Amino acid sequence: MAKVRILVLTSSTGGGHDARAEAFAEWCFQLYRHEVDVRIEQMLEKSSVINRGGVNLYNWIQRHAPWLHQVFFAIVELLSYLNRRRVMLGAGYYLDVLREYQPHLVFSVHDCLNRGYFQLARRTLTPERVRCATYCGEFSGGWGYSRNWIEPSVDLYISRTPTARDFAVKCGIPPDRTRVRGYLMRPRSHLEVLDAADRRNYRTKRLGLDPDRFTVFLATGGNGANNHAALLPVLLRYADRIQAIIICGRSKETFNELIHWRALHPEFNCYIEGYSDNVHLLMQASDVIVTRGGTTTCAKALHFRCPIIFNAFGGIMPQERLTWKFFRNGAASEKIEDAADFARIIDRWMNNAETYGHVRDNFLKLRYEEDPTVIIDEVVALANEVARAKLKRRAFPPPAGGDGPRASRTPFPPD
Repeated sequence: MAKVRILVLTSSTGGGHDARAEAFAEWCFQLYRHEVDVRIEQMLEKSSVINRGGVNLYNWIQRHAPWLHQVFFAIVELLSYLNRRRVMLGAGYYLDVLREYQPHLVFSVHDCLNRGYFQLARRTLTPERVRCATYCGEFSGGWGYSRNWIEPSVDLYISRTPTARDFAVKCGIPPDRTRVRGYLMRPRSHLEVLDAADRRNYRTKRLGLDPDRFTVFLATGGNGANNHAALLPVLLRYADRIQAIIICGRSKETFNELIHWRALHPEFNCYIEGYSDNVHLLMQASDVIVTRGGTTTCAKALHFRCPIIFNAFGGIMPQERLTWKFFRNGAASEKIEDAADFARIIDRWMNNAETYGHVRDNFLKLRYEEDPTVIIDEVVALANEVARAKLKRRAFPPPAGGDGPRASRTPFPPD
């Protein structure tokens, strides 16, 4: 059986790039099953010791010194000149992958995996036998929007918002090759949707929380960067009115500290989890989320109607600034640089419920509905220009009794 082969280039700088790569692969299987073969490569980490060190340094900066990323980002921007026509670091591994896998499409979801990578793919496989596409997850343009995203020879350039798309065109992407597509979340995020009754049941049965109490979601990325210890004392002052959902990423130290903190404060109701695959459900159970400006988390929060307080402890990284700017300009979203900033927001909301209502209304003005399958069909169709396979597209959501998971509004036991 002829297959469409798509090579996805990603890297674990933060968690958003990998999350989009995995979501794309799951969608391809959901819609096309075995007719579309997706291979995900952590190209920076696997191709070069220097690249791998850069990824580790990025994640260390995010956890410990976000302000330092201003310098790191400026240095990384030099790759836009080094990789203009070829891959300077890690070309050998990438060549091996291209020759062995023979992809019909190279699909980049990471800024540092466009320039040079597309040119090398065309030289290795010939332009007639491969297409190249980019999904850029940034919300807006300006300082923080890496020049490494901009490879004008790209066949398809997908932006998250019209604002980001216009900036990409300004930087050199041909307008006729651009598309604006939104969330790129996993299929289950569109299947597991909570209505008002589900939300109450999920809070009580799965999380052990009060169904009606104001719920604050203290979030973190996969690498565990957080300021939970500074924020919890603010919430503790309203223990009779506020409860919390807290995740720790892959930081065992944070998880252990929070479990101990909860034992010392039995008057405060909270649910604690380490790394979570249910963030889409936790957001639906929350009234507000406190998070850094990671694009994937913020896109989910917008989709699930969960207003954002931006965590700017230690400064805002350049890429996070793009997200913060989009929500600040469009919804007057607030950021906090210390616990005192957080206390002022919580005090204001607790003293006047209408204040939070205005915040939520402004936030929801940015929200939009979309068909999550459109982007998948467009990317697969681009690859199929080369493969010329006869693809059988499956319906989404699957019909009851059909092939694949059924749509569910209650991903937990009923009463």
